[in-house]
Amino acid sequence: MSFVLNKSELPGNITKQFEGYLYGEVGVSFFLSETAPGKGPSLHTHPYAEVFVVQDGTLTFVVGDEEIEVSGGQIVIAPAGTPHKFTNTGATVARHIDIHTSSQMQTTWLES
Repeated sequence: MSFVLNKSELPGNITKQFEGYLYGEVGVSFFLSETAPGKGPSLHTHPYAEVFVVQDGTLTFVVGDEEIEVSGGQIVIAPAGTPHKFTNTGATVARHIDIHTSSQMQTTWLES
């Protein structure tokens, strides 16, 4: 059985969330994100890798001990178990896809 979803059908207002386990045996989950300037999640980890595909804008990531500034067209990989976070350090909304290499998202928050 195949699924066709409209972005508007996914949970979330600005950031849309897809978890693969809700759609059969899909082994991936993701956020379709639009992050406002100055915003982003606090430091956290996952028991699997997370891949960020930055489409537009500028994001500054902390991945482990590294701080990395990236812009549209770049990809960042946070290895499994590595603390990470990002902040939109640009002047416009950043659009990105945040891919969780798991059918269900599991997050451990390290700061509030």
